[in-house]
Amino acid sequence: MKPPTPYLPAASPAFSDTDQEALTDLYVRGTPTNTLRAYERDLLYISAWKAARSGTVLDWPEAEATALTFILDHARDLSDAPEDDIARQTAEMLIAQGLRKSLACPAPSTLDRRIASWLAFHRMKNLASPFAAPQVKQARAKARRAAARPPAPKSQHPITREVLEQLLATCRGSRRDCRDRAILTLGWASGGRRRSEITGLMREDVSLKAFEKEGLVWLSLLETKTTSKGETPRLVLKGRAAQALVHWIEVGGISDGPLFRPVSKADRVLTRRLSPDAIYQIVKHRLKLAGLPEDFASPHGLRSGFLTQAALDGAPIQAAMRLSLHRSMAQAQKYYDDVDIADNPATDLLG
Repeated sequence: MKPPTPYLPAASPAFSDTDQEALTDLYVRGTPTNTLRAYERDLLYISAWKAARSGTVLDWPEAEATALTFILDHARDLSDAPEDDIARQTAEMLIAQGLRKSLACPAPSTLDRRIASWLAFHRMKNLASPFAAPQVKQARAKARRAAARPPAPKSQHPITREVLEQLLATCRGSRRDCRDRAILTLGWASGGRRRSEITGLMREDVSLKAFEKEGLVWLSLLETKTTSKGETPRLVLKGRAAQALVHWIEVGGISDGPLFRPVSKADRVLTRRLSPDAIYQIVKHRLKLAGLPEDFASPHGLRSGFLTQAALDGAPIQAAMRLSLHRSMAQAQKYYDDVDIADNPATDLLG
């Protein structure tokens, strides 16, 4: 039997091949696809780091000294380090392999994610993690504070209604245009959906029963970043967003399977699912057609734009969160604060 990868349960002598395969399958089905992809990327990076740093492979369990060294190597800016500094030399090797972007200190969230993955690998092997050691835990906390920085926005600008209208104006009458119009309106009007949520939709997740009489389209998302499978409430589309989606289903001939699919240069709808990266390319393409810089906004601009527009229109934050599915009031409030602060009476105290 092929041994499971480090981010899946380790083989146990007490298990039959059938039981081991069942356990592995359970982990795969119970772990979000994006998390599995992150595990693979982090495992590749961690393995390459140790090979470059010490010329050895990963140990299970890993030594506390290795865990502490990993934190120290990623808790400082190496651009000013001497050329013979082993941490700098290791980082340069990783840059050459395309696994690291620069010698600058990585974001604390990046370090946290890689450590969390490494810890998860130990758990799946039923081993104690070196990152649980008191000295290592303390060093990790100090590194997080030392490298603290203001969080960078996921999209340079929010795609507010005005910007969205400019993007929709570039969608004419081809099947590709119909698809992009449906993606943009659904992604924005349903609460600001993430790329994986848009591309993960299946035709059976869309109910058109209320469209003819009430003009409503109901969406059933399997899960989101903040909700588990079976716990995500149904979302609704109405007006132009509902019409755009129904039109795409009709012209695309989508009777079952993935809701959003690639369209060939000959304007033929393919059968496979659209990738999350394709949403980025669509937004970039529509921005260019609208005469805006390609880096003006990212797909997350649909999410931030929805909440920003809700704040501009005076919609209660609780109502907006019912669609955006934000779990944290504080997180959603940031978009409202950015809009409200200019209208705060306290800003006029000097006159």
